[in-house]
Amino acid sequence: MNLRKRNKGTVEVQTSALNDIMFMLMLFFLLASAVVNPQVVKLLLPRSESGQQSSAQKTVTVSIDDKLNYFVEKQQVTLDNLQSVVETYQRDSPDLTIVLYVARGVSIENTMQVFDVANQLKLKVVLAVEPKK
Repeated sequence: MNLRKRNKGTVEVQTSALNDIMFMLMLFFLLASAVVNPQVVKLLLPRSESGQQSSAQKTVTVSIDDKLNYFVEKQQVTLDNLQSVVETYQRDSPDLTIVLYVARGVSIENTMQVFDVANQLKLKVVLAVEPKK
């Protein structure tokens, strides 16, 4: 009597489900990292030794990148439209503070245009800087 198996079974590992799980995890972490960082407009900020954290509670961020594009809370606006957009935020909270993020290569003239808008609306402006290393 020959009771041994004649065909040996092959062993395979199915990895297609693992690929789907890894893709979903990667997608989740990419989306989560974009949400965690509120400053989506990537800028190289000027450095300062005396830079401090802003304690203002009601703020709106205005950013100027190196190509002179203006952003209000991650939404791109034109310089002519900047005042009206900031006014809409001011209606919600009258004691608003503008946190200004300016790229290193931007001239002071372009920075002062945002200060002029803030002065016309009687708002405070805080210039965001990067601490010196």
